[in-house]
Amino acid sequence: MSNHWTTCYLGLGSNLANELGSPIEHLQQALLSLEQHQDIRELRVSSYYASAPMGPQDQPDFINAVVEIKTTLAPLALLALCQELEKQAQRERVRRWGERSLDVDILLYGQQQIDEPALIVPHAGLHERNFMLVPLRELAPELMIKGQPLSAHPLSADWSGLKLIE
Repeated sequence: MSNHWTTCYLGLGSNLANELGSPIEHLQQALLSLEQHQDIRELRVSSYYASAPMGPQDQPDFINAVVEIKTTLAPLALLALCQELEKQAQRERVRRWGERSLDVDILLYGQQQIDEPALIVPHAGLHERNFMLVPLRELAPELMIKGQPLSAHPLSADWSGLKLIE
C-alpha cells in the first residue's frame, strides 16, 4: 500500500433503474461510496449529462458523469473497487454496450499508460466518447492525455447527443 496519492478520473454511467434506485441515484450512491473510502480523497464530480446509448438504440439514454479522485490504491485495486460499486448497484451484464444500472470505468490513472488484459488506461474508448470527454474537460480543462492537451481534442467540445442535467 503506497502513501503516494495519484489523481485519477473515473467515468460513471447508468441508464437502468432497479429496486435500488434511478440512474441518478445509482451515480449518487457510487459517489458516496467513493467519498467514504479510506484510500480516496479530494473527490470532485462533473455535472451530470444525458447521452444517447452508444450500442443498441432500444434502451434509455444514459446519465454520465466524470469524477476526479486522489487515491493511494494501485490501478488493479482501483479497478476492483469500481467493479464492487457496479455489483452494489446490482449491475447485470445483459449484452455488449447494453443497459446497465451502473458502469464505473477508470479513464485515467495519473499519467500512466497501462495495457493489461484486465485494464487499459487511458480508457481504450476515451478518445471517441464525447460523453466522457466533455465532463472531463469541465473538471480539468488543462488535462494532458498521452502528451496531448484535452482541450485540443475535438470531441471534448462536441455536445452532439449530450444534454446537461440540471
